[in-house]
Amino acid sequence: MPYKLFEVDKEIPDRKKHTYVKDSADPTEEIPKCNTTTIPGCMTERGCAFAGVKGVITGAVKDVIHVVHSPVGCTTYGCGSKRYPTSPDLPNGDKVPIDQFNLKYIMGTDLKESDVVFGGMKKLRQSVLEAAKEFPFVNAIYTYATCTTGLIGDDMDAVAKELSEEIGKDVIAFNAPGFSGPTQSKGHHVGNLTLFNKLVGTKEPPETTPYDINLIGEYNIDGDLWVLKKYFDEIGINLLSKFTGDCSHDEICWMHRAKLSLVRCQRSATYIADLIEEKYGIPYIKVDFFGPKYCAENLMTVAKHFGLEENAAKLIKREMAEIQPKLDFYKEKLRGKTVWVFSGGPKNWHLPEPLKEHLGMETVAVSTMFEHEDGYEKIKERVGEGTVILDDPNSLELEEIIEVYKPDIILSGIKEKYIAHKLGVPCVLIHSYENGPYMGFEGFLNLAQDIYASIYSPVWNMLEFEEIDIKEEELGAEIEGMKQDTEINVPEKEKQKEAL
Repeated sequence: MPYKLFEVDKEIPDRKKHTYVKDSADPTEEIPKCNTTTIPGCMTERGCAFAGVKGVITGAVKDVIHVVHSPVGCTTYGCGSKRYPTSPDLPNGDKVPIDQFNLKYIMGTDLKESDVVFGGMKKLRQSVLEAAKEFPFVNAIYTYATCTTGLIGDDMDAVAKELSEEIGKDVIAFNAPGFSGPTQSKGHHVGNLTLFNKLVGTKEPPETTPYDINLIGEYNIDGDLWVLKKYFDEIGINLLSKFTGDCSHDEICWMHRAKLSLVRCQRSATYIADLIEEKYGIPYIKVDFFGPKYCAENLMTVAKHFGLEENAAKLIKREMAEIQPKLDFYKEKLRGKTVWVFSGGPKNWHLPEPLKEHLGMETVAVSTMFEHEDGYEKIKERVGEGTVILDDPNSLELEEIIEVYKPDIILSGIKEKYIAHKLGVPCVLIHSYENGPYMGFEGFLNLAQDIYASIYSPVWNMLEFEEIDIKEEELGAEIEGMKQDTEINVPEKEKQKEAL
């Protein structure tokens, strides 16, 4: 079977099942083992369930206070970690008075040892009341469990219910402590389920149209959402609710009034689309706007649902005419370059085909930290023969992939970027972006430009690596000498202490 055990994993043979090499002759059901706890001994780069709900699902909501029920470390981790820009405008005509409020502010209960012993519910209540007083303009307060509060068993739902009545605003508790799932994907699920159960269907929108949609799983990373909104506005489609990029609290409450839901990030947010369809009968379409081809196809699919194909065709023709000459330039420069895509989930199957078709690049490896079986099936379908498909990679595997497969560039997150740089390989951030947006027609052009600039940066010609070949016996002698030096120096240090 086409599974691979990396040299660095010789002592962890279980890792072999997590590393699959694309082989067209292989049965279709063969994919990497995934969505399981990290194997002990691996230096995983995964996020936790708390990161899944706060760092992805709710972090982009712009008019709520986020109160993390935790020691100060988890609170700090939940603040400003992603580029989720927001506009100040709210659906009722009001404005959020603090620019980028969701990125600049986060509150926490700052739990101490005594709170762990005696319980932290009193402190949570106090923190929520203080936060509501400090920022009276917010429309809701979201509170989050963490490992500490999950272990001591604080009843956050009870506190949230009591405070909702007391302050007259929604207080929502998200019970996804870090340990509650093998990856941050568990937090996605909890966040979807909580928002659906607590909010969807509880309020009505100011107005509706026959062309209302929910855009689900779009978090407006570096302005992605605004690119798509511009397209929808021109076609004649009204963006009723976003989940949750540049989103207000009330928008989630009236998602049940849309005529169609679009699911953009299919790993983090298909859950709520399923729930809305089941309860309210609103159909959904899975969409992909990475790359000109996918963007054009999906815009046309959505437009056909509303009978607006002519508007979509006009937009697509204009946008392609604008970017094609520039794409041709980048394709000439990047043709034959190899890339490793290392993202959280769906970008591993969103990007390989556009990179190949529009830029002539070959994907030699893909890896993800929290993808599920259905995602790996899509990845396997879209990558070429011999591509390494790796689940939950560790840092040593990262180094070995660079050494063996020699990608010209890596598209990854911040945790991998500087390891790659130290190994002399350029890296473009595909989670929080370098110079985004990366979505849509102009977005893919931005991505091409950043890839080109990174690969052709003159800095890579200035690196100097000196290869040192130390024989085993020489290394042993050096270690022995260090031991002797230590033994000689210890008595000398004791004499110095006595003299003092």
